[in-house]
Amino acid sequence: MQAVKGVEVGFAAEGAASFGSKVQDTIHYDREERRFTRGANRAGGLEGGITNGQDIVVRGLLKPISTLRRRSNPSIWPPRQPALAAYERSDVSVVPAAGVIGEAMVALVLAQAFLDKFGGDSLVETRRNFEGYLEQVRSF
Repeated sequence: MQAVKGVEVGFAAEGAASFGSKVQDTIHYDREERRFTRGANRAGGLEGGITNGQDIVVRGLLKPISTLRRRSNPSIWPPRQPALAAYERSDVSVVPAAGVIGEAMVALVLAQAFLDKFGGDSLVETRRNFEGYLEQVRSF
């Protein structure tokens, strides 16, 4: 996405400016539920490139739209002379459209990672592989 100038998973920028003690996602074990839990999700659901079962949090940092309401005076080439730029845009923010596109792109990447992990030549086979994995995790 051309307008995206940065991507953050979890609280990367905030975490980079903090002490290590402030960015821990401590691991806990719930004996009754027989499962591991986390104290927070500052890692954004990814650790070492692997999902940890928490929500995946991705933020895209967008540049502002380049068209100004006032006409600017850029140089046009050729003839390399200043010319007034016309105001042509009516939107004031790309955020609503970028949010929809960003969610779709993350969904496509996650779907591909899911298929890479569970494979299969049919939905039935993929579901069987996924359900087998869930059973393996539950009995750990």
